[in-house]
Amino acid sequence: MVYGYIRVSTDKQTVENQRYEINCFCNRQNIAVGIWLEETISGSKEPEKRKLGKLLASLQKGDVLICAELSRLGRSLLMIMDILNQCLKREVQVWTIKDNYRLGADISSKVLAFAFALTAEIERNLVSQRTKEALARRRAEGVTLGRPKGRKSARVKLTGREEEIARLLKRGFSYTRAARHLKVHRITLGNFIRAHMV
Repeated sequence: MVYGYIRVSTDKQTVENQRYEINCFCNRQNIAVGIWLEETISGSKEPEKRKLGKLLASLQKGDVLICAELSRLGRSLLMIMDILNQCLKREVQVWTIKDNYRLGADISSKVLAFAFALTAEIERNLVSQRTKEALARRRAEGVTLGRPKGRKSARVKLTGREEEIARLLKRGFSYTRAARHLKVHRITLGNFIRAHMV
């Protein structure tokens, strides 16, 4: 299946230019877009919070994703690389028109995938190292890190849902049935009621 992906950041921008570019390209390649996906959202949003995330999850081996340019997939280089890496692992091709990019099963794509994975690993290590250094500095400054020993968190999973819990119990729900409705364990519900509602 061939998918056409179009993204604009604001309502003032039009999707028609991107659609026109993709259609012209497909006509030259003698292929047709089977499914179009359009969205108006910032490219800085994580793919999972966009329609693109659902599309990526549904792509199958051999599918082709076409967009006007790589920047339509995401705002940051790391985000784009992550998306391309996901597609490569699932043997999905990504074609862009303006930058003439073709991600497929060839050797250059495999080299690129290695570079993606290496870059992501380096970034994770750098973040981890920066976090450790910041925590060490705070400890050296005498700051107590984490929650004080013995003190429980002020907010728990069911915080703010007291009225909903009270309504369920008033309607005759058992703890087990109410917990299922609230998507928590029965013991979690019981502990919350004893600690916050009795």
